[in-house]
Amino acid sequence: MYKRIRDLREDNDIKQKDIAEFLNCSQVCYSYYELGKRDIPTEVLIKLAFFYNTSTDYILGLTDKKKPY
Repeated sequence: MYKRIRDLREDNDIKQKDIAEFLNCSQVCYSYYELGKRDIPTEVLIKLAFFYNTSTDYILGLTDKKKPY
């Protein structure tokens, strides 16, 4: 479900532990976000969109436009 956050992370050569540290969560917790085993809280979704300079709609798969509004 959240394939885009994995793609964004890998495209930017960032390790799970590094993005987890940015989000102030464990690597396992972040891994569960990528695998769709855990829903992404709104505040985390906003942080990810800010970090990758994209929109929450792009991360959620509602648009294919990476550029933020």
